[in-house]
Amino acid sequence: MQLGLNLGYWGAGNDADNLALAVEADHLGYDVAWVAEAYGSDAPSVLSWVGALTTNLDLGAAVMQIPARTPAMTAMTAATIDALSGGRFRLGLGVSGPQVSEGWHGVRFAAPLARTREYVDIVRMALARKNVEYAGEHFTLPLPDGPGKALRLTVHPVREKVPVYLAAVGPKNLELAGEIADGWLAIFFSPEHSADLLDSVRTGAERAGRGSAQDRLAGFDVVPTVPVVIDDDLSRAAASVAPYAALYIGGMGSREQNFYNRLACRMGFEDAAREIQDLYLDHKQRDAAAVVPFEFLDATALIGPRDRVKERLGRYADAGVTTLSISTTAPTLEARLHVVRTMAELMGETGLRP
Repeated sequence: MQLGLNLGYWGAGNDADNLALAVEADHLGYDVAWVAEAYGSDAPSVLSWVGALTTNLDLGAAVMQIPARTPAMTAMTAATIDALSGGRFRLGLGVSGPQVSEGWHGVRFAAPLARTREYVDIVRMALARKNVEYAGEHFTLPLPDGPGKALRLTVHPVREKVPVYLAAVGPKNLELAGEIADGWLAIFFSPEHSADLLDSVRTGAERAGRGSAQDRLAGFDVVPTVPVVIDDDLSRAAASVAPYAALYIGGMGSREQNFYNRLACRMGFEDAAREIQDLYLDHKQRDAAAVVPFEFLDATALIGPRDRVKERLGRYADAGVTTLSISTTAPTLEARLHVVRTMAELMGETGLRP
């Protein structure tokens, strides 16, 4: 497995720490650092800053929001960062959710799968430096009956192909990732609950004629972000991850449309997911975190003493993970650096990575 570091959002009070973590990860030989965006900091600006401070670390957007930019603008940004960094950019895309898409960007959330497919088509066309002409249901370039003309990207990306990842949770979106993307950005990934998810990805890969009948996902990057808490007190370690889980299961979306809540339900935590959401939407965030089942946290995070984390690492490789992207929310910079350093050590000790 490759080893990645998810830096999350800029502006959460840990900005200087995140830069220090990225530099340390680069020094330790991590493969990629991922940066997120929602409705605060944007991913490309932070990635450019991280890229200027590092040498070998790939720079991953996890994700750049599809409703936030035209596909041409995304291609321009990808080509620019890839060129500036010497070919280190990984383009992760996601549709966000209806509240952010419609409330922040003013873009209707309708038909997210079809929009994603067309969006990726245009981004790839532009990055290949073809004249961009597209007649889709959601995107038409150039606009008809006007002065627009089919243009070609003037920037030359360093690589022939910039890898495209999709953030996907639902079965149909997972199929789309397997069909049109180079990798899947996963959240709340449990090796023990991953078979159905990866089967959906394989279905899409088979539809596209990718790989072989024996290995449809050959060359496809499976990238879960996994919270890591190294603590001799297992209960305390779980409790430190619970607010993050409660935020997504309970508060990321409405009662009618929360993809993470549905994922928890598909994993068998229906009753808990309902209770977490009820409490969170009733503004009882601490209570919501308190009822997140230990079993869910333990399945989707690496928590506990060092040896326990080491023993549980192999589950991810066995499940088909190709890049393990860790995140840490330890309270101090030194504690976060300890996690980053320890995970590099453990990947070597287990033989999962040189």
